[in-house]
Amino acid sequence: MPKMKTNRGAAKRFSRTGSGGFKRNQSHRRHILTKKSTKRKRQLRCSMEVHASDVAMVKRMIPYS
Repeated sequence: MPKMKTNRGAAKRFSRTGSGGFKRNQSHRRHILTKKSTKRKRQLRCSMEVHASDVAMVKRMIPYS
């Protein structure tokens, strides 16, 4: 049986947490930042946990994490 391939795009975007979940960064921080408030940009810096309904899909994309 050959090894499963990891989705490299997903491997760069998600990382495993100690409790077994997945961490992700938030979107909307790349461009058009002048119209966004400082508070909004500051809060977008924080990483979030992947929603429970999406965890199965991430696990399938990153089988060896």
